[in-house]
Amino acid sequence: MDRERPIDRLLPLRPVEFEILLSLAAGERHGYGIILDAEARGLGPAPDVGTLYRGLRRLQDQGLIRPSSGIGSSDSHDDRRNYYEITALGRRVAQAEARRLYALARAARASGLLRASES
Repeated sequence: MDRERPIDRLLPLRPVEFEILLSLAAGERHGYGIILDAEARGLGPAPDVGTLYRGLRRLQDQGLIRPSSGIGSSDSHDDRRNYYEITALGRRVAQAEARRLYALARAARASGLLRASES
């Protein structure tokens, strides 16, 4: 069972991998849907197509995401697209990464690097 896999071994995530997991945490998506979701967050440039698909492959190889039918997707289903969903392990890894990033932001505020309003 994937609960036995040490999550810390999978951290830190590459930014594109965290973006993918953030998108898939809200539901199934296809690659272009993930890019649109990243653009909507506005936290920086959205990943380019090549970077995105390399990230999808890495996450799939690690068991953090898997292909899905796309039937439960919030966007209109298109049989020509490859849809993905987050796995239980992927959700736990994304949560661990979010906690890690939150701790780094708190440390940056404590050191005076960031003001509270910048978090």
